[in-house]
Order: sequence, then C-alpha cells, then structure tokens
Amino acid sequence: MSHVYSQHKISERRACELIHVSRSSYRYKKVTSKNEEIKSKLKEIAYERKRFGYRRLHILLRRTGYKINHKKTYRLYKESHLKLRKTSKKKRYRNNEKRPSILPMRANQKWAMDFMTDNLTTGKKLRVFNVVDVFSRECPVIEIGTSMPSSKVIEILDNLALERGLPETLKVDNGPEYTSEAIRKWANEKGINLEYIPPGRPMENGHIESFNGKFREECLNQNAFKNMSEAKKIVEEWRVDYNELRPHSALGYKTPIEFLREQVC
Repeated sequence: MSHVYSQHKISERRACELIHVSRSSYRYKKVTSKNEEIKSKLKEIAYERKRFGYRRLHILLRRTGYKINHKKTYRLYKESHLKLRKTSKKKRYRNNEKRPSILPMRANQKWAMDFMTDNLTTGKKLRVFNVVDVFSRECPVIEIGTSMPSSKVIEILDNLALERGLPETLKVDNGPEYTSEAIRKWANEKGINLEYIPPGRPMENGHIESFNGKFREECLNQNAFKNMSEAKKIVEEWRVDYNELRPHSALGYKTPIEFLREQVC
C-alpha cells in the first residue's frame, strides 16, 4: 500500500479506494492478546497436573495472579485442547436399603482406610495403605511396602497416634488385615470403634474410594517406580501436595490444610 501512494503521488485515502481496502483495515496494528500468555500458563499447569479438569486448573491459575473468571478459563481450556478424556464407569444397581453412618463434625473423629496395589518396573508388587480423615479429607499417611499384615497396620496407626492422636472410629472393609484378632484387640484397648462396610460394597466407604481414584490417576498411573525408595519419595511428595496445594471440590476448592485452618479460626 505504501508503495502505491508513494510511487503514484496519491493520498492514502485514494490508494485505499483504488485497491478496495478500508483505511481502518490498512491502519490496523495487531495487538498481542494476553490470552496467549494465559494459555501458555494454563498448558504449563495442565502438563504438571495431567488429571486435573478445568475447575481445579482455574483455581491454580488464579493463585498465580491471573484475574480470570471460570468461563474464560473453560474457553481457553477448550481452545488449548486440554479437555480430559473421561473413563467409563461400571454401571451400579441401586440398593434401596439405607444404612445409617454417622458423619463426623470435626477433624480426627473418623478415619477411612484402605489398601491398593501397584508394581515396580521390575514387576515386583507393591502394597499401598491409605488413611483419610473423613471430615477434612486430609491424608495423614500413605504407607508403601511389599507386605502389609495387621501388625504393620497397627504399627502405622500407633506412629500416627504420637503425632496427632487417634480417631473415635475407623471405617474399613472386611479384609483380613482389619478383621484379625490382633487389630480387634488393639482397637478395643484404644477405645476405637471399627466400622465395617458390608462385604462387596466398596461404595459404602466412598471417601477412601474417591481418594484412591485420585491417587491412582494423579500419581500411580503417572509414574513408573524403579525401586522402593523412589516409590516412597514420589508418593510422599504427592501426599504433601494433595494436602497443601491440591484444590478439593468437596471443600469448596480449598485444600484440606486450608479447610482445617478455617475450622480453627
């Protein structure tokens, strides 16, 4: 355009008319959108948190200083092709029979416990023992080993007792580690109620099952452990991150530690 009106000694207006271009289009200067900067940060967070959806990514994005609402986060999330592929869930049949379960009103009142399994890259099997506070969703411990008998469970719980005391109730399934004479005797001595869920109904222990799913997706499935020490290190880092940094939807997208601090205040 500049060549046309400089060579032919005509005005910018006339040059635009001759080539059928509006003057506003000719004078337009591309403005670098801040959206690209936000997208870049969103992708960076999503790469670190591969199994987070846009709601949790939105919370973490705002923590970095971007003043953005959830609708814009979702739009940029879709434009960046970050949408998670949902895993299909097995159909469950409703049982109309209701079993009352007392909901805790404070932290350290009821814990839920469960086991998981995983493997090292060598093929060696790992046993993982998880404990979750039902009220605050905090995870006080994740223990990894090749074997986890009831004596080991008691040892882990005794160690926790030194740090934070013990709960009034432990919600567990009917695995041999929880139904053994040793753990029943220990619970009776400590004045702890063992709340067993019905056999074959893991959904009755929903808090720990939900935790197990997040732990599986965000940690176990994202890492290949070469040895036991590496597995323990990575899992402990994830546990701390879960308690202190990961937004929890059931807590209003606060972390368990943030939620506990609010309860104290």
